[in-house]
Formats: sequence, C-alpha cells, structure tokens
Amino acid sequence: MNYYYVLASEKFLTEMEPLEEVLRERTRHYQEQGREIDFFLVKRPAFLEAPELAEIKAKCPQPAAAVITTDPDFATFLKLRLEFVLTGSFTAPSPTIPDPLASI
Repeated sequence: MNYYYVLASEKFLTEMEPLEEVLRERTRHYQEQGREIDFFLVKRPAFLEAPELAEIKAKCPQPAAAVITTDPDFATFLKLRLEFVLTGSFTAPSPTIPDPLASI
C-alpha cells in the first residue's frame, strides 16, 4: 500500500503549527461523511530508518514527527497549510518498512 507523509521536526509539528486543530477538523469531517480515518500522527517515525529514506532523514531536524496518510490529496493539503515540511511517499509493508506507523 502507498503511504504519503508530511515530515518536520517534532517541535515544529506539535508545538509551533496548528496541526492539532487541522487534524481535529479533518477527523470531524470524516466522521460526518462516515469515512474511516486514514491519517496518523507518528512521533519519531521508524520509516525514516529505511535506507532508501536516508536522504530525507538527513534533511529533517531530529527528533522528527510525521503525519502519515493513504490519501495523497490530504498530504498535499497539509504541505500547503504547513509550508515548512518535507513530503514524500513510500510503500509498506516492505522488507525495510515492515510497519508504516511504527515509532522508534
């Protein structure tokens, strides 16, 4: 399955940006539509340990946090809303990313 992420330092995502408000609004919207939640806030995401993501990890201040979603449009929305974040995607489960939502 393809996963899309919006990545930044944990402090930036959880303290400096209104991420909690954005996720709360999105959760309410999904509930109103009867849609299953497809996004997760992961602190210290383990997917950054995958060798193919070493370059991304090197660009992001640590400790990192990520919003991981299966919806590419939501990832794009977050990128535009939060601005100073890294974005990308990966496929999981895989040999290097067994659990897309794991933390280290």
